[in-house]
Amino acid sequence: MKTITHWIDGKPVESTSGRFGAVYNPATGAQEKQVGFASVDEVDAAVASAKAAYESWGAASLAKRTSVLFKYRELLDAHRDEIAELITAEHGKVHSDALGEVARGMEIVELACGISVQLKGELSTEVATRVDVSSIRQPLGVVAGITPFNFPAMVPMWMFPLAIACGNTFVLKPSEKDPSASYRLAELASEAGLPDGVLNIVQGDKVAVDRILEHPDIEAVSFVGSTPIAKYIQIQAVTHGKRVQALGGAKNHMLVLPDADLDYAADQAINAAYGSAGERCMAVSVVVAVGDTGDELVGRIAERAKGLRIGPGTDPESEMGPLITREHRDKVASYVASAAAQGAEVVVDGTGFTVPGHEDGFFLGVSLLDRVPVTADAYRDEIFGPVLCVVRTETYDEAIALINGSRWGNGTAIFTRDGGAARRFQLEVKAGMVGVNVPIPVPVGYHSFGGWKDSLFGDLHIYGSDGITFYTQGKVITTRWPDPSDGGINLGFPSHS
Repeated sequence: MKTITHWIDGKPVESTSGRFGAVYNPATGAQEKQVGFASVDEVDAAVASAKAAYESWGAASLAKRTSVLFKYRELLDAHRDEIAELITAEHGKVHSDALGEVARGMEIVELACGISVQLKGELSTEVATRVDVSSIRQPLGVVAGITPFNFPAMVPMWMFPLAIACGNTFVLKPSEKDPSASYRLAELASEAGLPDGVLNIVQGDKVAVDRILEHPDIEAVSFVGSTPIAKYIQIQAVTHGKRVQALGGAKNHMLVLPDADLDYAADQAINAAYGSAGERCMAVSVVVAVGDTGDELVGRIAERAKGLRIGPGTDPESEMGPLITREHRDKVASYVASAAAQGAEVVVDGTGFTVPGHEDGFFLGVSLLDRVPVTADAYRDEIFGPVLCVVRTETYDEAIALINGSRWGNGTAIFTRDGGAARRFQLEVKAGMVGVNVPIPVPVGYHSFGGWKDSLFGDLHIYGSDGITFYTQGKVITTRWPDPSDGGINLGFPSHS
């Protein structure tokens, strides 16, 4: 059985901890690989490698850094199918979805290729007589990222390309459920000419996470995952004096007004709720139907949901693949049963679904729940699976109060033909990312991704301008080059004269 290793100091490093995690093919339910879990000593070795590499990489010219990143982008483009195949094999998402993940990750690599423009400083001359003030941004040193299973290539690329472009070195702890894609990203970075030690990968579990959070040589930690873990990451990282950005979970609402194009809204609800089997933090998990739109909208969504093709991600006919593990599939299915018991109407029940020839795979059909009480677990919890709840309100004001009352504020969307209503919504809704007739408003690479409330812990969002700010620290320099005629002693307080 293949064992996935660490990547430390530019080469594969076998785990010596004696602890391993199983890596499954979700479409078959079979364990096909194992991953070695890092010990504290192995994490320390990765950090030591990154710290040593920082001495030269942090001082490297912007031209050198970007030349590596341009080559890296070429290699990613050439190997995008291969990376997508690794994602499908270990995560389960269909190949087209995996290709889209790689493409969105590459957006951040492209942003990093232009880092020379992003890191330009500022200069003010003659702030006082012959005194100039400039501001620059410099790298932090060794930084780390802890990434989730649902986007094993994209989320790491949200982090390390910008970090290393800014002059930092990086230690990545990917999900132990699907670790091969990020490992391949590191191999390609080395092939592009990235010096040994600039990017390191430690595989593992909570042992590796905790050591990253407490290690004195790590200056900052980026995280994407569930809200409980994001809270833990923030508290532990700050306790140990680190800068932290921790993106948590979500319960994203899609508001549909009576004037909306209901066919378009139904299409987009299907795409946003069931794409990637609902295992994404920007998935629409609640449709809020306003006024008399509910019956017609639910009917159109149900009609489309029943026709979805579910199967292995390697099958070109499949539109949705399996979930990541058997345990997660069973947990998601339990929400459908509990919703019925708690007053919801089960319009489409995807539990008990199997794919012929893949009966041991972690498959689950799509479910649609109507008239879901806001007290139901299916509404209150982040399900992270192919379950779409519909909640009905009489007015826009009731709908906006419902959405703003959620503990999460990651993404939200409104579907309407009314520009005034859309403008009001984008200003009033309490969420970090808003779509107008766009169900999954994930920003492009040069804007930043992040939510509000329990969807973000830390002050800065990820990638874009916030990402560059996060991975650098500001410095202000005041200079004066005395004129030969200057001189004398003056003990007074300096003034701007």
